[in-house]
Amino acid sequence: MAEQHSMEDLLRDAPSNWGKWGDEDELGSLNYLTPAEVLRGVQHIRSGNVFTLQRLIGDPKGDPVWPGRSPAQRTMIFDESTWDSDDAPAFPGGLHYADDKIEAFLQGSTQYDALGHVWYAGKIWNGYDARTTIGGLDKASVAPIAERGVVGRGVLLDLARFRGRENLDKGETFDHNDLEACAKSQGIEIEKHDVLLIRTNFLKLFFDQGEQFYEGFNEPGLTYSPELVRWFQDREIPNLVTDTIANEVTYEPETGIALPLHCALMRNLGVALTEICDLEKLAASCAEDGQYTFLYAAAPLKVHRATGSPVNPLAIK
Repeated sequence: MAEQHSMEDLLRDAPSNWGKWGDEDELGSLNYLTPAEVLRGVQHIRSGNVFTLQRLIGDPKGDPVWPGRSPAQRTMIFDESTWDSDDAPAFPGGLHYADDKIEAFLQGSTQYDALGHVWYAGKIWNGYDARTTIGGLDKASVAPIAERGVVGRGVLLDLARFRGRENLDKGETFDHNDLEACAKSQGIEIEKHDVLLIRTNFLKLFFDQGEQFYEGFNEPGLTYSPELVRWFQDREIPNLVTDTIANEVTYEPETGIALPLHCALMRNLGVALTEICDLEKLAASCAEDGQYTFLYAAAPLKVHRATGSPVNPLAIK
């Protein structure tokens, strides 16, 4: 029988930022994004070109979501046909209108994770008891991130182009050394407090393959090592943004543990995770003009006690 590994054993000696910003902190490494960091990001605006990074909700070709989640469902409530009925709403002057609603997983599109979204050993970010998640997140929900907003210098690390590929493959891994090498190849350096945007273009396979995409589901991405986690801590990275569904390789190759970086980076260091971004137009622009740094700005929706929230991040070059 294969040896069983636990998250607690894997991360027993992992670095932690618990208490760094006080016992009541719910923002984690986003605290690094001070007003000075906002101004540092502004300095990287050259042309004023704006790129929106959210994937379309209700894409006719389908919406990629984590296995087990269902895509958003938009339902029309009122449209012109409503007024074919004799009991339709009547407004002075003859106003007609359209109205619709959406039913969706809050993490079923481009979104921010709350810092309390994942945990192990009964503790979420900053040492809060995991039972504070029952019925909704009383601590470290997405609301404090949404209230604050996220603004700083963004850096695109185009791993797919760096490896000379259209997209990375299932289970393909890279680490902080690859990120550094990619940055160097793009003529930039990763600096303290940078928001890191990593392009794999893996979700191209979702649109190419349809449901076959989910067979043997194992995304490409960063893979756990103590050195990688220390790299994130030493560089005080506030936010990791990717174009994959879960920010990291799904199963850690050495142990088979699922999503250890969600725990090592988000639960332990307080790094905000942003997922399912569409980086294609931004990446094409960066490849064309050689400018891989920009002002990054994002504000997830303010949803009380939520585990995450949709977002449409901006990259302003």
